[in-house]
Amino acid sequence: MQRYTEKAEKMSLPVVPLRGIVAFPSIPISFELSNAAAIASCERADKNDSLILLVSEREMSEETITPDNLYKIGCAAKIKQLVKLPEGNLRVFAEGTCRATVTDYSFNNDVLNSEVIGKTINIEGDGGVKGEALVLEINNLFDEFLKYLPKVSNDLITLIRSIKNPGLLSDFVACNVLVSYTDKQQVLEEFEPLRRAELLSLIMERERNILSTEMKIHKKVRSQIEANQREYYLKEQLKAIKNELGYNDDFEGDEEIDEYCDKIAKANLPEEVQSKLLKEVKKLSKTPYNATESTVIRNYLDVCLEIPWGKVSKERIDVEAARKILDRDHDGLEKVKERILEYIAVKQLNPDLKNQIICLVGPPGTGKTSVAASVAKALKRKYVRVSLGGVRDEADIRGHRKTYVASMPGRIANALKQAGVRNPLILLDEIDKLSHDSHGDPASALLEVLDSEQNKAFRDHFLELPLDLSDCLFIATANTLETIPRPLIDRMEIIELKIYTRHEKLSIAKHHLIPKQMKRHGLDRKLLKITDGAIFEIIDFYTREAGVRNLERELASVCRKAAKLIIEGKETVCKVTENNVKDYLGPRKELPEHISERDEVGIVNGLAYTETGGDLLRVEAVAMPGSGKIELTGSLGDVMKESAHAAVTYIRSHSGELLIDPDFYKTKDIHLHFPEGAIPKDGPSAGVTIVTALASELSGRPVRRDIAMTGEVTLRGNVLAIGGLKEKTMAAYKAGVKTVLIPAANERDLSEIDPVVRDALEFVPCKHVSEVLERALIPKEV
Repeated sequence: MQRYTEKAEKMSLPVVPLRGIVAFPSIPISFELSNAAAIASCERADKNDSLILLVSEREMSEETITPDNLYKIGCAAKIKQLVKLPEGNLRVFAEGTCRATVTDYSFNNDVLNSEVIGKTINIEGDGGVKGEALVLEINNLFDEFLKYLPKVSNDLITLIRSIKNPGLLSDFVACNVLVSYTDKQQVLEEFEPLRRAELLSLIMERERNILSTEMKIHKKVRSQIEANQREYYLKEQLKAIKNELGYNDDFEGDEEIDEYCDKIAKANLPEEVQSKLLKEVKKLSKTPYNATESTVIRNYLDVCLEIPWGKVSKERIDVEAARKILDRDHDGLEKVKERILEYIAVKQLNPDLKNQIICLVGPPGTGKTSVAASVAKALKRKYVRVSLGGVRDEADIRGHRKTYVASMPGRIANALKQAGVRNPLILLDEIDKLSHDSHGDPASALLEVLDSEQNKAFRDHFLELPLDLSDCLFIATANTLETIPRPLIDRMEIIELKIYTRHEKLSIAKHHLIPKQMKRHGLDRKLLKITDGAIFEIIDFYTREAGVRNLERELASVCRKAAKLIIEGKETVCKVTENNVKDYLGPRKELPEHISERDEVGIVNGLAYTETGGDLLRVEAVAMPGSGKIELTGSLGDVMKESAHAAVTYIRSHSGELLIDPDFYKTKDIHLHFPEGAIPKDGPSAGVTIVTALASELSGRPVRRDIAMTGEVTLRGNVLAIGGLKEKTMAAYKAGVKTVLIPAANERDLSEIDPVVRDALEFVPCKHVSEVLERALIPKEV
């Protein structure tokens, strides 16, 4: 039976955390500290000739030091020497005295302290026969380790073989031989010497098995590499022998090379492309299979052979068939349809016509993307969509050089690869959302793509070959032209998609949106009926948009509600009318615009154009005693502010004719307000409205409530043309206006106005603002 002597002592020690290091009793240790609190603890302990507690961290990924991340068993140690390093760190040389179990951790001024019980267990006679056997076992395992470890110093080997105490030997071997700090901590936590030696033996046996397996894998990998090198050497010798014998077939005997040659021969490639690819195949045949360059060449050949250099799909050149498809898929969009039909007609007369580039510009939801798909269907062309939103790197358009790692062709070449033919319809979606950074300007890279004179030899950086894009039909889409560079706009034919009118939205809803949503929700016309009045109610009071996306969402909500009512058995047939829409969609979301109930002084109905359509814009003018200040409110832009100042100047110069006090600019302060101040407003088309409001307020003459107006005004009072007349007149019609005063120059645009609106309103063309005032202001009673 073994006899032990045990010594235990309670101590309060400052804690020095170690990361990936484990300290053992009686074994010197050296480590570096960067933590300020730990450095201070070591310096204080060295000065007072006291002990410190060296304890390892459980997880090395944790940045902050917490008691939960520290082991409960460490090593009390005596500092031998401290050396300050140039970068402010501290090199510590210490020697462990005993194992220590932590009973409590505590912080004091950022310094971590501990209450520990230091314990040392010694065994008499080095453990007798069992101890001697364990020492022998550890030495044998250490000898096995020497086969797998890097060169070990003879001093270490001699020292290990001279230690006979099993406890000390276990600590020394664990400290110098074991790799994992968790294994070392296991040995540290075993206080009893013989059990510690047994634990170390188990750990070393496991490590030896791992090292043995690693060595076998390493030898296997090395032998494979040597075999590949030998194969390459023999191939090179074979080629040299063939050259000496006069054989010139560089591709003979390699199945992969033969396969590439067959593909090139069958691909009907242009002469320049075929020559380039054969050179690449020849280079591949002379490149080692596992070389990086070999992978680059294979990737290049695969991509080039996927490009449809000579494959063309047959186009349908039939105007009537195309008209039927376009009319079936889209209501409205007459200008777009007409332009496509013109292209087909000219193509029928001149098959060699090179394709033009069309850019569809309009607000979101007006059908720009979907009309491109319909055009492809009408022409029987392959359709590919290239999204350009957020693209900021020129390489996205032109591709990366094939020498770069993970290089690839650009989006245009990829579009051809995806289509599989040389003449697809390529949709360049959101061309106005392109951006640029230090990697180049993608909009500039598109200049060559969208130039019908240059794109027959487009150069992609990856392909390094001329790519013929002249047979592609490009259609670009954009919400605005403001962010598109002028040279790019110059290469495209711009077609504007206007905001849909109420009746166009009704037709789209009846023929497209409602059938689509009914099918999606498992309904049919027997289960759900939606009247025209209900659709108009949804258009006017539940959506406010240029397109029909929100209208489709609201119709989808109606379908979901109807499906729920039918499944629950509350309804057998759902009929949605103008009166019960609120039961399906809740209260109205948009408040209707209405003209005033009476004629008022200083309040005029103006008309504005917004991204969501036309709007009735009331302009209010108030004059009050003052010193001639002009106040403008309502989130106005610079152009509108200039219009207001021009209007004041006109009023001053014609004050006599308008029966206005000529000194009003000295005695009156004027406040012009444009309601809905949260919405930014700009543009010159409110000029006549501002003049009318000022003339009414300063003369005291009311403005007719059933008149609305629009037009830019000059200092001489001439009324200039404006844009967006179709949308503005629709807003006037919906608000209950009877007469609209428009610039005489806009008389030509009356044909584009919705027929229902044109029949309901009286349009008065005006060349001079005096005509506007004569029609809008009510004469004073004498």
